[in-house]
Amino acid sequence: MFHPSRLLVRLIGPLAVLFAFTTAATTATAAPSRLATLDWTIAETLIALDQPPVAAAQVDAYHAWVREPAMPSSVSDLGLRTQPNLELLASIDPDRILISPMFANLVPRLERIAPVDTLALYSPGRDTWDELCELTRSVAAMIDRPQAATRLIEATQAELSDLKSRLNDDAPPLLIVQFMDARHVRVFGENGLYQAVLERLGLTNAWTGKTNAWGFSLVPLEALVGIDARLVVVKPYPAGVRASLADSGLWQEVVRRQGAPLILEPVWSFGALPSAQRFANLLVTAMENTDAR
Repeated sequence: MFHPSRLLVRLIGPLAVLFAFTTAATTATAAPSRLATLDWTIAETLIALDQPPVAAAQVDAYHAWVREPAMPSSVSDLGLRTQPNLELLASIDPDRILISPMFANLVPRLERIAPVDTLALYSPGRDTWDELCELTRSVAAMIDRPQAATRLIEATQAELSDLKSRLNDDAPPLLIVQFMDARHVRVFGENGLYQAVLERLGLTNAWTGKTNAWGFSLVPLEALVGIDARLVVVKPYPAGVRASLADSGLWQEVVRRQGAPLILEPVWSFGALPSAQRFANLLVTAMENTDAR
């Protein structure tokens, strides 16, 4: 005798297999949601895309050097970027680990914990702004949020366009530096984040000397003396430097020739679009406040 229940069992069997296969395939291709990173540029991009990492390195130093976007309190601190706490990272069990090429020597150890993706930025011969946008899209693709990348890119471009409209047409060339000690500075030029922002703001960089792959040269203070430009100093200052500058005749000569510098709060000079926005806002606001005096 034919029993309807037997037909039901026969149907359910293949359907169950199909359902299990579909579920497994969906799980296998789902975008990773628990990402760890040692790189602050990737970290700030993830935060700006509304997908903060579950773990990052040197969180306190990130707050000192990058500042914004702020690292959420939920992010675990892995310790030094070059010597992360691998036991802690393993216990967190991230889906993937994102790094930049400077941490390539750690890949063999990191791969024992989770798959590792390396994202490059500031490549020689590449247009910096194009690379910033490419990095944003690459990170967004990893978390399956391509629309978030589009929004971040468009918002950054719109903000810089608005900031550009606030500047005077006769703005002087700028000389952008960051102190390494009381006698040496990084001076920023071609290939760097600051240069990419200056170009979009219609501003001129007074430094035409050679720069490294990260867009800066390390020079003594006396290299700044003969340059006719408005000086911009980006914090933070190394310990003891501000006190030393107060007694430095060389620094006083730089200030005498160029005027009091514009002092900007910290910006990650090796950052991506979030740092580009921060630098542009701080710079334009400082220029407006100085011009209004």
